[in-house]
This record gives sequence, structure tokens and C-alpha cells, in this order.
Amino acid sequence: MKGTKFFTLLFLLLVVTTVHSQQKKFSVHTVAFYNFENLFDTINNPNNDEEWLPNGAQNWTSKKYHKKLENLARVLSEIGSTENTNAPTLIGGCEIENRGVLEDLVKEPKLAVHDYGIVHFDSPDKRGIDVALLYQKKHFKPTSYVNIPLLIYRKETKSKEKDKETEEDKADKDKIEAEAGERVYTRDVLLVTGFLDGEEVNVMVNHWPSRSGGEKKSSPFREEAGRLNRKIMDSIYKINPNAKIITMGDLNDGSYNKSVKEGIGAKLKKSEVTEFGIYNPFEQMAKEGNASLFYRDAGDIFDQIMVSEALIRKDYSSFRYWKAGIYNKPYMITTTGQYKGYPLRHGANEIGFSDHFPVYVYLIKEAK
Repeated sequence: MKGTKFFTLLFLLLVVTTVHSQQKKFSVHTVAFYNFENLFDTINNPNNDEEWLPNGAQNWTSKKYHKKLENLARVLSEIGSTENTNAPTLIGGCEIENRGVLEDLVKEPKLAVHDYGIVHFDSPDKRGIDVALLYQKKHFKPTSYVNIPLLIYRKETKSKEKDKETEEDKADKDKIEAEAGERVYTRDVLLVTGFLDGEEVNVMVNHWPSRSGGEKKSSPFREEAGRLNRKIMDSIYKINPNAKIITMGDLNDGSYNKSVKEGIGAKLKKSEVTEFGIYNPFEQMAKEGNASLFYRDAGDIFDQIMVSEALIRKDYSSFRYWKAGIYNKPYMITTTGQYKGYPLRHGANEIGFSDHFPVYVYLIKEAK
């Protein structure tokens, strides 16, 4: 028994970019997600960016903007570095004004050396912020990408009829209510399919509707986002039952919320994941008291990365999930005052990083 434990520990300690464990050799990729928190440039664009202009409420100057880019680049280049000397191969991001700010970001010296490509679409979000995927070109080759709209509405009326109805009648009623109500314009879901060192991987990047108006009132919007994720996954499975799927994002919900547990169907334990299922490693991390942000003075993990059943199988002949983490180094944390211990964000006298900590997972594969 002692020998088995020692071998396991030795294996875990030796896994780096190229890993040697006795006669076995492994490769590893880091997959990360980070809420960039208001990554706006200083140019007046046709969106709601007035606050983030030199004469706006944030007094957002070119100097501040470039310091923000430098700070983000530092974090992104280091995520997962405890087990992988290479920067993340895939980075999902949100709260992004446009493609231009991403082009500026990947030119920062700490990221430029890794030659990141960009997948980005403008979304209909009322704040003018989007999601995107950055990828190291030498390791990941996109073959298709699409932005899938999240169609949600504020319903003006709700029927109280309890009469017997056919499923078709109910669907028609819901459609009428939706068309009568006001659409809530939010971020699209980004779906990118490509080859990670020769293996097909599907990546979804999310930024679900906020809790504006209260958690209970806004919960149906995030539940619909969870169901949309599930629909996308099911459509992928119809084409490839063994698809490797990663869904990530700032969900504005915890791993225990209905949107994640029922909408997506995410499981706490690997042993609970069945065919076409999905595993959420951040649920256990939340149970242990970890946090990627603080909401109303309580820590939670709204930033999550989940993986499909094909990524948690026990053999390593193909890329598999290894473990997950939250990147929260001391320099990213507020050290004094009311928000001591919180992520260090932008303030009147300091350009910080974000109000979220980034999250990440490792994918490993036995080399031939």
C-alpha cells in the first residue's frame, strides 16, 4: 500500500509540460478561463462605453488601459505554472469590449511570445461586452466557430390556466408570451471546434446573465443558459458520441444552482457521470470553501470549467482531464481595507486585475 501511494505522489509531482514517470512520458495543456472585468479601450465606439472614456466616469486614459493590459497579460501567462511551464493553450475570456482590445492584449510581451490566435464575435449585450477564446496557434487549430444566441425574454404575463393541454398547446403559449415580452440582450455562447495537437476538442465559452434585480428574479435567465449549453452538447454528441467537450465561463451561478445541476446536468463526482454526461470539478472545490469571487461578502465559484465524459476516462492514450485550480497569487489580492482578501480590481488610485480570479484545468496525455 505504501509503495502505491508513493508511486501516485511521484507521478503527480513529475507531471510538467513534458512529464516523465518511470518509463512513461506525458504531455499537458492548461485550459483557463478569466473574467477580464471591463476590458475597454479609450475609443468611443457605438456601444455603451461612455463610462470607459478619458472624459467618462472612470477617467479611463491610455495609460490606465495599457497598465490593465499589462496586468492581465502577467496573470494569463502564469496560470497553471505550478504544474506546466507553458502558458495556457486555451483561454476563455469575458467582459471584452471588442476584438481590438484582444489584439492589443496578445501583443503584450508576456503573451506575444506564445503567438495567440483569437476567436471573437460581437454580441448583442446591452453593455457591449463579449466572450472570446485565445489559443496558442502551435497547439490548437480551429476548424469551425460560431456564436449561438441566448434568447431570453421578460414575460409580461403568465397564464394561470390549469386545464388539460397538449404539449403543442403549451409550446405555442410559451412562444406567444416570449414574443409579447421584452428580450433580455446578453452574451452569446461561443462554440469553437478544433484540433488540440491532433485531437478534436469542442470548447464553449459563456458569460451568463447577471443577478441584476436579485438572484431569484434573474435565475430563470441562467437556467435557460444552462439548457442552451445542454442542447449544444447534445447536438455535438449526435455527430460524435465520444466528443471531447469543455464548457467554461462566468456563470453568475454556483455549481450547486439549478442552472448548472439541472440545466447542464453537471455532476459532483466522476463516478456519477454517465455516457454523454459532464463533470464539474469546481463543485467539490466550492464545498471546500474555495472562491473565484466574492458576492455580497460571501465567497463563491461563479467561474467554472466542466468536461465531458470522454475527458474523464481512465486511460491516457488520449487527452484526459487531470485536475483543476483557481489562480489567486498574493499580488492579485487586496491586502487592506474593507475588501481585504478580495480580488484586486480597478480603483481610483490603482489599476488592478479583475474582480474574479481565473480558473483552469489540466489536460494530459501519454506520449507514444
